[in-house]
Amino acid sequence: MDYDVKNLDLAQGGRLRIDWARNEMAVLQGIQERFAEERPFAGLRIGACMHVTTETANLMVALQAGGADIALAASNPLSTQDDVAASLVTHNEIPVYAIKGEDDETYYQHLEAALAHKPQVTMDDGADLVSTIHKSHRDLIDIMVGGTEETTTGIIRLRAMAADGALKFPMMAVNDALTKHLFDNRYGTGQSTMDGIIRATNYLLAGSNVVVAGYGWCSRGIAMRANGLGANVIVTEVDPLKALEAVMDGYRVMPMMEAAPIGDIFVSATGDIHVFDRHHFELMKDGAVLANSGHFDVEINKVALLDMAVEEPKRVRPFVDQYTMADGRRLNLLGEGRLINLAAAEGHPAAVMDMSFAGQAMAAKYLVDNQGQLENGVHTIPVELDHEIARIKLASMGIGIDTLTPEQVTYLNSWEEGT
Repeated sequence: MDYDVKNLDLAQGGRLRIDWARNEMAVLQGIQERFAEERPFAGLRIGACMHVTTETANLMVALQAGGADIALAASNPLSTQDDVAASLVTHNEIPVYAIKGEDDETYYQHLEAALAHKPQVTMDDGADLVSTIHKSHRDLIDIMVGGTEETTTGIIRLRAMAADGALKFPMMAVNDALTKHLFDNRYGTGQSTMDGIIRATNYLLAGSNVVVAGYGWCSRGIAMRANGLGANVIVTEVDPLKALEAVMDGYRVMPMMEAAPIGDIFVSATGDIHVFDRHHFELMKDGAVLANSGHFDVEINKVALLDMAVEEPKRVRPFVDQYTMADGRRLNLLGEGRLINLAAAEGHPAAVMDMSFAGQAMAAKYLVDNQGQLENGVHTIPVELDHEIARIKLASMGIGIDTLTPEQVTYLNSWEEGT
């Protein structure tokens, strides 16, 4: 079996951590048991480009139980957990191509290795597999059943491809599922981003000014958790409706140029480029911290930051690079501008990834069940699957809810009833 991981000797530690996460993933456990009986992916090749974490490992095992032949590559050079990668190779015989800290050349070699398995279904965090297939592996398009995409950034790329008529097979927008973005993006990103920033800096959040760029589901989760830790949260936005929401949620809202001189910690999760740029760096105070929680390392203009520095950046702590400006100010970049929650921490808690990866698994099955019936483009997960995942999650938490009585159903579906 072909693979490329850091060290297979790490496998046993990885197994213990995978099992620990599994205990918090009751929904995915149930899906795995169902897949093992039904074998929906028997004879099917799945290529995954995802963060290689304990939670992802449990998804891979569930897909394998369903009969899938899987190859897994990292979706970010700093997000791999090396012991998990080793365990998947050793204990599950899944080809993994992922090493934490790999350079860009190795990253793309790993993408190529995953595509060499000629996948019929792709699973992406950021749409790198899909875009690479369309750019340089068009021979694979004819065998593709479709793919799934989990990130906001990836969905943006896919919708752009679809709008240009460039997307040549159906994609399931897992990120748009309610059980994904309402929970993973908000509660998962919020907690894990703060976890990464605190681990990297050991800073006290209480009393500090935390500037959160954007107020989508990820950013509002970050704002919520920063606020809960006692920070003074400032939100910047380009969308007037989201800005109004942030105001009514109790946050200060202002343009980034006004926030730049007063922020202590800056966090971006917008999916756009150069959210923190040269003209912002010029105004930031000495010691300001820059962190990114968007998928790609483009939200902080690292080229401008390096160009402004009067000396080579200094690694002052693990995952903290300090850039000294001409006037002596020091700006601290966390995690090389990559996903701070995975660069310096462990990513989202397993309990919330349980729902997201249940969505991934069910979306893959939906593609297979509807092979040849879906148009090329981006498709949403049926709301019935969302409700099923939510019901299983509630049951795993020991929580019951009400159901409508026949009388109530009749009332809600009648136009004749009124005041």
